[in-house]
Amino acid sequence: MRNTAIVWFRNDLRLHDNEALTEAYQKGDFVLPVYVFDTRVLQGKTRFGFDKIGKFRTNFLIQAVADLKSNLQSIGSDLIIRVGHPETEVLELAKTVRSSWVYCNRERTQEELSVQDELEHSLWSVGQELRYARGKMLYHTADLPFPISQVPDTFSAFRKEVENFVNLREPLPTPNALKWPDIEIDRGVVPTLDHFKKNKIGNDHIENKMFIGGESAGIKHLDQYLFTKKLAKNYKETRDGLLGWDFSTKLSAWLAIGCLSPKYIMSQLHKFESDVAKNQSTYWIYFELLWRDYFRLMGKKYGNRIFQQAGIRKLPLGDTNVDWNIFKAWADGNTGIPFIDANMRQLNKTGFMSN
Repeated sequence: MRNTAIVWFRNDLRLHDNEALTEAYQKGDFVLPVYVFDTRVLQGKTRFGFDKIGKFRTNFLIQAVADLKSNLQSIGSDLIIRVGHPETEVLELAKTVRSSWVYCNRERTQEELSVQDELEHSLWSVGQELRYARGKMLYHTADLPFPISQVPDTFSAFRKEVENFVNLREPLPTPNALKWPDIEIDRGVVPTLDHFKKNKIGNDHIENKMFIGGESAGIKHLDQYLFTKKLAKNYKETRDGLLGWDFSTKLSAWLAIGCLSPKYIMSQLHKFESDVAKNQSTYWIYFELLWRDYFRLMGKKYGNRIFQQAGIRKLPLGDTNVDWNIFKAWADGNTGIPFIDANMRQLNKTGFMSN
């Protein structure tokens, strides 16, 4: 259908401050949102034999997609859900509806690059275009005072060039309505943990109760942290705690798959500073988001080197042999060192560990 834009959601599972979604509804007469659960990630193994994604993150992702679908339905749209390979499923959808464009958030590391490159080439073959958007970072790369290849390799140098000199953009507004095309198409259903052969999660720990995936839960959590409990006033003093819920922001899970935008977090933090308090603790939340931008830029600059043992500096490797008995003792929380064991057991039971 002419002037139909497909929005392929990836790690941007939200309606607010979503550049791909904004450009799609500005450009197209109709918008078809789609999410594909990639079975290579959700059911795959690493080369060491571990699950690529555990049950906690899988559950959080399923909840986030269900919430995205509900939020889209509330503005007259919906979310098409598929399980398989995104480069295949999105292409088939594009051919079926004869869309004009596919919009998505650009990824920068190898597995994600391979998927988006294959989809892009396949779309070219049927006369369609893959259009990339941004949205994971606090700052737009176009606003930075250096190209990606010249990003400083130390955080302190990066911070000096950015925090007092680069303006922060306002988050993009949430669309009030999206036009759904008049077509018959299988919209799919949200899968369950059972579908991916993941064990169920108990609610015997606070993290299991409070980490609920989705834009709605993320916005609610941020609002409670800032304005209901006013915890940002003491963040710098409490952030390195170990037990409980309120000692740190706990925003990382929602940020990781894009349920919350960092620019939206900053807009709410500025409101908190205006209405409640502005101090070292509120600055430190910005400081942590700036660290997050720096790490993402290192990924853009160095690609797969950020995952390799030699690192971005290509340091010579020492002994690379692994004692798997020692590794298992560490992973299971059985080293005999109480501090380490307690943290590893928390990670195994909840999917979360304090920084």
